[in-house]
This record gives sequence, structure tokens and C-alpha cells, in this order.
Amino acid sequence: MDFKNILQEIEKTDSGVYEKPSGRRQILKSFGAKVALAALPFSLGSMFKKAYGKTTSDLEVSLDFVLELEYFQYAFFRTANNTGGLIPAKDQAGFKVIEANDKAQIGFLQGLLSAMGSTAFVPNHYSDPTTNAPYVPAAYDFTMGGVYDPFADYNTFLMLASVFKDTCIRAYNGQLPVWTSNPVFAQLQQMSATEGRHAGFIRTLRRYAGAPETPAPWVTNDIAPSAAFVANYAGEANNSQLSVITTSLPGVGGNIPQLSATAAFDEPLDSVTVLKLLNPFILP
Repeated sequence: MDFKNILQEIEKTDSGVYEKPSGRRQILKSFGAKVALAALPFSLGSMFKKAYGKTTSDLEVSLDFVLELEYFQYAFFRTANNTGGLIPAKDQAGFKVIEANDKAQIGFLQGLLSAMGSTAFVPNHYSDPTTNAPYVPAAYDFTMGGVYDPFADYNTFLMLASVFKDTCIRAYNGQLPVWTSNPVFAQLQQMSATEGRHAGFIRTLRRYAGAPETPAPWVTNDIAPSAAFVANYAGEANNSQLSVITTSLPGVGGNIPQLSATAAFDEPLDSVTVLKLLNPFILP
């Protein structure tokens, strides 16, 4: 669904959503693009409490879940960037950006939860002597018990990076029902868009590296990069959106083909499913 249409749907379903608290639309506009993302939580925390009261807990749970995903990703990409000889020189700048983005998103979510009076999620082993927060490598085993060797083999690293990013995008989409009526909806969607750019970058690298499934920059059908990760892509072949069968719509030279119809949407996943998929890489 188009971003503008989403906002219009919110107005239809809750005519007061832009009026709680008074003048919130104008307050949000005043921040503008010039205001740093990380500075927003401290300004908006009290607005959540005034506007949503008891329902804030749903948002706190959602933000905590997304924060958990960002810790996971940051640990993975920082470890890779700090592993000499793993990433070719031509690709290093891109992965440094991904690492920096994931770290900034951790800071944003921590600040927002703090401003809301909530205790933010921290990974297992967060207080270990080796921790350099928010980098907590002791919380994860990205080899999955020795099955993979992503920090010794670049193609394996790219494959797992792609799976992790694709899965986290679906996780973000699964949180949309909680986010749509909250004042930082736009900022959270910006984070989701950033995840999409990360995924597109990685998938493109894999395509030119000769990945067996020849990935596009976006997910098509439910094609997984490995049989071991079919579950991460289950449901992505869906071609029904808002009860419309997208392959029945006219395209160029006929109806929209299945690959194009599925490429246009990232299907949501709920938090329970996402954590089940990522749990083999998370240490107790």
C-alpha cells in the first residue's frame, strides 16, 4: 500500500489520531528533516504517554522486539567488518554503512524507550567483561553450532546476511499494526526503509557473485538462498493484497506476472515466528 494511502486509512479509522495531543501534527512537522533521528525520542516520549496512555505498553513491546533485532544485526555486521580478509575492499564501505546504521537504530530505540519510561531490551551476556555495548558478540553464535562459517567464507557471510536482513524486514512489517497510530510512525518506517536498502545491497552483491538462485535486489516468490532457510521466506509467494489478486491486474503485455506481483510486497511475520527463526543463532 502507498505510504500516503496508509496515512489516509489511519485518519479514516481514527479521526482523532492527529489531534492527540493538541497540535501534534504541527509539532512533528516542526522537527523536519534537519533534526537528527536519534534526538527525537527525548522530545516525543511524553507525547506517547499523553496520547496513548494504557496502550503504550503494546508499543513498548514492539519497540523492544525491534531493538532485539537491531542488536542481533549489529553484532553480525560489526564482527564481519572487524574480521580481516573477509570482505573484499570494493564491498567494505557498504558494510561499514550497514554497521553504522544498525548501531544508530539501536541508539534511537533505546532513547525512545527511555523517554517512554520503559526499560529497554539488552541481549544475554550484556554485562560480560568483553562487552563493548551495544556490541555484544557473546550473545550470538552465527556459526549455528558449527554448521556455518560466515567469518571465514565470504559467500556464506553474504548468504546469512541476506537471510537476516530479509527476515528483519518482514519482522518490521509485522509490527505495522502497532506503529500506524503512533507519533513516530514515520521514523520507524524510515528505519524499515533503511533495512530494505541494506537487503537490496546484499542481494545485489550475491547476484553478481553468482549466487545459485540469482537473487534480485528484492524477494521474488518465496525463493530462499538455501534450503535450510525456506521457513524464513514462507508466505512470500502470496499474490493477494487487500483481497485483490495482484496477478489478475493488467500489466505490460498481459496481467502482472507472479514474480513481479510478489516482488512488490514484503509479507509480514509476527515476533514469535521471527524469534523462532533466529533463535538457532542466539546463545542462552
